[in-house]
Amino acid sequence: MDDVTVVAIIRQGITTVLVVAGPMLGVGMIIGLLVSIFQATTQIQEQTLTFIPKLLGIFATLVIIGPWMLRVLVDFTTELFSFLTQISRW
Repeated sequence: MDDVTVVAIIRQGITTVLVVAGPMLGVGMIIGLLVSIFQATTQIQEQTLTFIPKLLGIFATLVIIGPWMLRVLVDFTTELFSFLTQISRW
């Protein structure tokens, strides 16, 4: 196994993590922004006010796109294991 192969595997792993975690992080960021705008306009400065909407939004996102996320992770794992079996034959 050479350096190029290792870098390619690590790059694919990082890309997979970003693709899988991206939607949930995006939803959390958007909800946080909306709640902070609401807090600024109403002058309610309660720290726990942002926690529940973010939690519910991320959970809803997980329920909606969970099967897709699982499929992406299973495909990556299957590809990684098949690649490792090809390397062990050398």
